[in-house]
Amino acid sequence: MLILTFILHLAAATMLLLYAVRMVRTGIERAMGPSFRRIITGKKRNNFELSLVGIILAIILQSSAATAILATGFAATGFITISMGLAIVLGADLGSAFVIQVLSFRPDWLIPILLVIGGWLFLNAQSLALKQSGKILLGIAFILIALGMIGAATMPIRESDFLPILVSYLESEYVSAFLLGTLLTFIMHSSVAAILMFVTFAQLGIIPLSVGISMVLGANLGSALVALWLTKNVERSARQITMANLILRGSGAIITLYVLAKLPVPKLLIGFGAGQALVNTHLIFNIALLFISLPIINLILKPLAKLMPPETGKNAEDELKVQSALDKNAIHNPSLAIASLRRELLRMGGIVEIMMRPVMELYQSGDKEKIKKIQQLDKIINKSLTDIRRYVASLDRSKMSKKEKQSTQELTEYAIALEIAGDIVSKRLLILAEKYNLRRLRFSEKGWDELLHIHERIMANITLAFNLLVSDDLDIARQLVEEKAEIANMERKSRYKHLKRLRSGEEISFQSSDIHLETLRALKDFNSQISSIAYPILYRSGQLLETRLVENPNPEKEHNE
Repeated sequence: MLILTFILHLAAATMLLLYAVRMVRTGIERAMGPSFRRIITGKKRNNFELSLVGIILAIILQSSAATAILATGFAATGFITISMGLAIVLGADLGSAFVIQVLSFRPDWLIPILLVIGGWLFLNAQSLALKQSGKILLGIAFILIALGMIGAATMPIRESDFLPILVSYLESEYVSAFLLGTLLTFIMHSSVAAILMFVTFAQLGIIPLSVGISMVLGANLGSALVALWLTKNVERSARQITMANLILRGSGAIITLYVLAKLPVPKLLIGFGAGQALVNTHLIFNIALLFISLPIINLILKPLAKLMPPETGKNAEDELKVQSALDKNAIHNPSLAIASLRRELLRMGGIVEIMMRPVMELYQSGDKEKIKKIQQLDKIINKSLTDIRRYVASLDRSKMSKKEKQSTQELTEYAIALEIAGDIVSKRLLILAEKYNLRRLRFSEKGWDELLHIHERIMANITLAFNLLVSDDLDIARQLVEEKAEIANMERKSRYKHLKRLRSGEEISFQSSDIHLETLRALKDFNSQISSIAYPILYRSGQLLETRLVENPNPEKEHNE
């Protein structure tokens, strides 16, 4: 019974720790906006500079695995090379070590302050950035609470006969401790959470320093396995990044484990106690691995390039063009027909996403051939809408419930919204990009940065909208509408700042003023069309007001008139 109680309380504390780490990460992601691609691909950097980018991203995301997914995804789409991605991932593991260093101090007196300030901001702040800042503070408080719960969970077994036997075994079998650390990290899918748990055990004297070091080194191997697992569906050649990281990190952890098993623990690792010694071990290991690995990145990748060549087959864009998801055999089965409609809308939306993604790059390059190809995709969007209208008209409405009729209406309206979004790209944004290059105009540095931020945010909203199309999730619907309001706010602020630059006499702003303002409007209109999927869901749940107008503030005056 004692062991079961321990396992239950430890599992509860671990779940809270995992949730809190995720809460901090998502809060930072939403507060920053989806600017990570620009952080990675913004300018040419050497491997050392790219590793610094990885460190920064891991600190922001609170996860080296999340950074690995980003880097691998960008490599798969050609935004960065494989060697650049590996340098970023190697830096990310060091970044997560810095996160652990900070969180391991556990200033428990800070918990009530974080809860009060974070809770107030999250519940009352109107600004999305402030609301997410509150979420971040709450997440940090929950991490500290979870670490305290882990310590409390171990209280009943500290004096038991079972613990000394287990610890004694792990102390004599350092390979078993290493594998246990690997397994726990893989199960938790978070090296930050796993190592913080090991540090807590060491601080409480539950495990000796030697066992803790073996488990921390195992956590490094587990972290690399998590990254490899989470990128299993990415294009094969891009997975060279996580495979190379596994080889480097795994071999480094195993060699370090063997060396430390044969030598006494250096005084440098002991620090201010057993817990801090584990943090020091993790930090020193990642610093050493980074500086050893950076010079040999290309040597590691050469054999992997032969073992993991690029996949051959149809281009994803071509597949989206030719494969309609409308199933004519399902027209007499309303539920199957509606599912077919959703799949076709996802295909349609995927084409709109392909059209929108390179827009800001085309403002810079003015690539006429690429612009024409994207404009050709708009014809496919138009045909898809026509097919959807005909498909809906052919459905046997006598067999449909009221809810099913409503769903087909809403999905048809969203198809119209996607067609309008495609028109905004092909007939407004791309035309503006051509004019911008034909006239050899240039936006001011601040103005261009504002446009990039809005575009990045819109690309993230496209993903939200398509997730909502599949799930009908109320929380996603609310988030999408909040993001729509944030885009409108960003557009308004950018317009104000642009006019302010005009008043200050910036010549570069005068020359590109019309195109800057028209681009802002087009981006906002595109986002409005994409976000429209949220409104029927919010309306059905009673979470959408009929009108923004306040009640008549002076009814007597109206009566007199």
